Amino acid sequence: MLAPQREAVVASTVALSADPDAAARALRLSPRQRGEIGVNAAIRTAPTMAAVDRYTGVLYDALDAGALDDAARAWLGERVLIHTALLGPVSALDPIPAYRLAAGASVPGLPALKRVWAEAVTAAFAELPALVVDLRSEAYAALGPLPAAVTGAYVRVVSEGPDGVARALNHFNKKAKGLLVRRLAQERPRVGDVGELLDWARDAGVVLRLGARQGEVELVASP
Repeated sequence: MLAPQREAVVASTVALSADPDAAARALRLSPRQRGEIGVNAAIRTAPTMAAVDRYTGVLYDALDAGALDDAARAWLGERVLIHTALLGPVSALDPIPAYRLAAGASVPGLPALKRVWAEAVTAAFAELPALVVDLRSEAYAALGPLPAAVTGAYVRVVSEGPDGVARALNHFNKKAKGLLVRRLAQERPRVGDVGELLDWARDAGVVLRLGARQGEVELVASP
């Protein structure tokens, strides 16, 4: 379903690599990062690895997918989608190449990535299960909003101060999300709606509660 969009973004990203200066501007690369241009040039022929192992950073360090057992990794492959700017949503175990492209990048020859992806991804998401725990950043959620027919629980990570006021976390929100996915992969609860998700969280010692906005839940974590 997403093949035309994937081909368009890959083709434009590879073509952009032929002009290193334009690529550096479009991808917002520092002088030390210009090697990423060559990485993008080789997207079509580069070795691949499972998406959940390809990505690095705070969230993926906390998830530590390489240390999960086979059953937990199989659950990731069946239940977890990773939303990419290059290929749209992919299964956690789908093989993907290395690349450099962020949700907010402006690629010459393409409209804004939101315009490329949003309608097609939303249509594809219509086939998702009844409950989707949405851990995407707002930038990536904009690349494919959930359709009205799918019940989503958009997760916001917050901390509580001594005054009891919930405040959004920045850097640590990624760690909290990674740990939540790891816990879900290990325990593999059967949850069909938000109420069952909150019940599981309570029993698991995870502080998850309804958020102030419709369709959102708050994951309370410590910085």
